[in-house]
Amino acid sequence: MDTFVKLLGDTGIIGLTGFMVFLFSFKYSHSIFDWIERQTLGTRTYIMEKLELMFIEVKPEHVTYLLLAISVGFGAIVFLIFGVFGKWLLGFILGLMVSFAGFKIPKPVIDYMFKKRVDAYSGQMVDALQLLSNGIRAGLSVPQAIGMVVDEMPAPVSQEFNMILQQNKIGVPLEECLDNLAKRVPTQDNDMFVASINILRETGGNLAEVFDTIVFVIRERIRLRQKIETYVAQGMFQGATIFCMPFAIGTIYFFSDPKSMMLMFTTPVGWAFLIAALLLDIAGGLVILKIVKIEV
Repeated sequence: MDTFVKLLGDTGIIGLTGFMVFLFSFKYSHSIFDWIERQTLGTRTYIMEKLELMFIEVKPEHVTYLLLAISVGFGAIVFLIFGVFGKWLLGFILGLMVSFAGFKIPKPVIDYMFKKRVDAYSGQMVDALQLLSNGIRAGLSVPQAIGMVVDEMPAPVSQEFNMILQQNKIGVPLEECLDNLAKRVPTQDNDMFVASINILRETGGNLAEVFDTIVFVIRERIRLRQKIETYVAQGMFQGATIFCMPFAIGTIYFFSDPKSMMLMFTTPVGWAFLIAALLLDIAGGLVILKIVKIEV
């Protein structure tokens, strides 16, 4: 009788918990499914959009295979490696962590690649605007001056300006082509460049002088950015040193007293402390990065 009552009580708690989870899932079903979509197919869509903006052609199925390989594939490898030594539970936990990290890593990597391309574009804007200014002074129209930039400048400026010409050739108004450029490469310098052309083409004015002014502003901004990066470099180095200290200290202790350190990898309590230490170290590194990073 007591066993039946106990079983009924446990079943009731489980049923009540399941019912509450069901109600929560039903109420926020749209948000939950949107989140799942963003974390699965949404990640592939995000990567494809960024690659398209960088003029990199990749098939969607190849991106899917890559995401599966660096998430599920690496997680399964970690699980099997620890399973060979009989550490199935630790391998399962670390495998899940590796799979989660592998699925999340591509977005920051793609963002970093896109940022490097935007930075390269910003660095070439001075020479591109100087060419546009000289071309307009020589009597060329804006499309002809843009064509000169395409012929003389390397990528990514030549790719972006060539896209303007290609869109214009198929009938897209030049103003819309320039607006598309501002959307593809979202920088303040680009916004100034696009706005100046669109405004002066409607109201009239000396585009060459405007371009010279924009060149001066861009050069001053680059000089200020380089000065700030010099000051921030010390903070970045200190942050990287603090981030790496736990790993360095753990390595030293492992070689000096292996038996005590093996408890971190062979006991559930050690696994919990190891995971907590990793999460706290990552959180601290992100906070330090947020503090020392200054946007110009």
